[in-house]
Amino acid sequence: METTKRTENAALIRLVFGAVMAAIICVITIFRIPLGQSKVHFANSMCLLAGLLLGPLTGGVAAGLGSALYDVLLGGYDFVNALITFVSKFAMAWVTGMLFRAWEKKHYDADVKTTIVPLVLICIAGSLTYVALYMLKTWLFKLYVEPIPADTIPGVLVAKLVPSLINAAFAVVTAPIFYHAVKPALKGAGIWKQLKDSAR
Repeated sequence: METTKRTENAALIRLVFGAVMAAIICVITIFRIPLGQSKVHFANSMCLLAGLLLGPLTGGVAAGLGSALYDVLLGGYDFVNALITFVSKFAMAWVTGMLFRAWEKKHYDADVKTTIVPLVLICIAGSLTYVALYMLKTWLFKLYVEPIPADTIPGVLVAKLVPSLINAAFAVVTAPIFYHAVKPALKGAGIWKQLKDSAR
């Protein structure tokens, strides 16, 4: 009975924390920092963080849902684009969560210094997953949905790739910082153990 109650509490905390992460991702996407001809934002950082904190499934849903909600409610995108956003952001956090979970199983008690490099590499994998899916979507849209001359597509892809890589690099740098900033607070509040106990 006691074990069942603890499991239910952990699942509820995971659900609430996932909803909070989705809300944060939705709202933070609004704020963008100009950088040359591009803009960077913390949304991708939060998607990576969702994967690190919540694991592949819950983290992926939080990242995808928060980003898709922004597209529908604030971004002016249609349902199809929002659905594509959900899938690509879900994949970003899912890859991050899967790789981090695999690493954690071998190095669960690792200290901050030993986790920096693996975290960065894991975040790179997650970020590049999103960039690859975004470029695939752009290519397909320009080929079939919003057709343009085939010889102009490479130029469009390069123009999209540069800001995407800038955002990816920004996310890779900031997500591990956020992770190490948030983890001690979650541990102190007892939330960290609950999240790990209900990890999925």
